[in-house]
Amino acid sequence: MTVITVEGDRLTGRARGALLVLCGALFLDALDVSMKGVALPSIGADLGMGPGALQWVVSAYVLGFGGFLLLGGRAADLFGRRRVFLVSLGFFTAASALGGFADDGPLLVAARLVTGISAAFTLPAGLSIITTSFAEGPARNKALALYTATGATGFSMGLVVGGVLTEVDWRWVFFAPVVMALLTLAAGIALVPVGEAPERTSRFDVLGAVTSTGALLALVLALVQAHEWGWATLIALGVSAALFTLFVVVEKRTAHPLVRLSLLRSPALMRANVGAMSLLGGWVSALFVLTLYMQDLRGWSALETGLAVLPGGVVTAVLAPRVAAPLVNRFGTTPVVAAGLFAAVAAYVLLLPIGLDSGYLAMLPAFLLAGFAFTLAYGPLNMAATQGVPAHEQGLAGGIVNTSFQVGPALALAAATVVLQLNAGDGSPAALLSGFRAALLVPLAVAVVGTAVTLLGLRARRS
Repeated sequence: MTVITVEGDRLTGRARGALLVLCGALFLDALDVSMKGVALPSIGADLGMGPGALQWVVSAYVLGFGGFLLLGGRAADLFGRRRVFLVSLGFFTAASALGGFADDGPLLVAARLVTGISAAFTLPAGLSIITTSFAEGPARNKALALYTATGATGFSMGLVVGGVLTEVDWRWVFFAPVVMALLTLAAGIALVPVGEAPERTSRFDVLGAVTSTGALLALVLALVQAHEWGWATLIALGVSAALFTLFVVVEKRTAHPLVRLSLLRSPALMRANVGAMSLLGGWVSALFVLTLYMQDLRGWSALETGLAVLPGGVVTAVLAPRVAAPLVNRFGTTPVVAAGLFAAVAAYVLLLPIGLDSGYLAMLPAFLLAGFAFTLAYGPLNMAATQGVPAHEQGLAGGIVNTSFQVGPALALAAATVVLQLNAGDGSPAALLSGFRAALLVPLAVAVVGTAVTLLGLRARRS
């Protein structure tokens, strides 16, 4: 394994180029997701897709991404992190191009599914390349702070870039990532280190892969369809629970399990994953409600909505690379994550009084606090989830935490949608406002839970 170090606060040698490639891939993934959301109305009008079909442009990606993350993380450990990263990035490029050329809804949805599956292999592979190439401690913390700040920046910028590209032609929100992906792929071939030899592929746990992936697919599908399926959602959740149970039985009996179950019993790892679900779940559900509030109730355009949210992303982009790693080096991950989640709680509290004529300046402090929350919590959560994990399981650890980052938003978004529908009344402006305010209690509750669980970890550490 090639271990890269830093001198002071500066990355040296090949480290800078390799980290730039990995950051570029994460930036691309985050940008891709947020751009598509802004373009949905134009896509629906051009391809004749109604609301039910149109939501699958987003849901298909989430389904592929969330369902295959665990498998993607373990595949990186078994087949080689660099190989999995580059091959999956190639599939991501091809699928994005296919989406841009799609002339009907089913083909577009299929392209988004493949794109999500590709990202499920790219992200944990990229994260594990960092955690195995940089020595645990200040070097890794510095690299992860830069890496995660790039992801948050990409998501925020995607809202603005997507609005601009949609004004030209919605197909550019698919073609633009193709250009970026090709550049990242070419740089990755030259700069990403080979690292240590992968484990023997003959040890691959096929049954464990099938049951875990099936369980995650059923879980994510149940969450993204909960607002349409109603009580039928319980059937999908039951299938997911049954497959998870079978997965545990398989992993206990096989000589070379896909997931070492003792890894999942780590309290620190579980707290990190709850924090991951809370941080991104709270923000995605809040952003969903605020987008509807700004566009449907206030009449703002997609571009104006993206620009409104952008300051939070700027805060993360500027502060996270400079603040997160030094704070973790001094105080540890748990206090820093707790501070970040508490900032998220404060942000959602400030959003609750929004009214029919609230000015932008009334919402700006909440957006800035949300950016500060990601500055403090997003990178350290990735650090906490991979600390102390053996090198041969770093891909798996990355897959687990990224799964949490996906399941959290799916769960919180489903809950916020249900609350909004139950409280929107007759659809009048006053009724919609009541629904938006009620739905904003969901991200607040999610952030409170994450903060409480993290504080329990801080108490355990002191004991």
